[in-house]
Amino acid sequence: MAKGIPYGISDFSRLIDQNYYYVDKTHFIPQIEEIANYLFLIRPRRFVTSVFLTMMRSYYVLSPTDRFADRFANLWIGKPPTPLQGIYQVLSFDF
Repeated sequence: MAKGIPYGISDFSRLIDQNYYYVDKTHFIPQIEEIANYLFLIRPRRFVTSVFLTMMRSYYVLSPTDRFADRFANLWIGKPPTPLQGIYQVLSFDF
């Protein structure tokens, strides 16, 4: 099955589950975990911030391990997940 172009799609889970192109940014996760407790991400509108945040939500949320394996197996972080993977209750607001 050919990969689709994710025009207007900002949900990481949908990108991976429905076989869209995705630029792997998971190599930033260990760096983010080493930074201080508060992180402020500032980017221009429509500059991939939503996809990055939904990827982080999928990575940290308490969920069955089969969903993690399905979504992250082919990405950089899938082979050496960090100790913080899948241990948080994630609350997401979308305005």
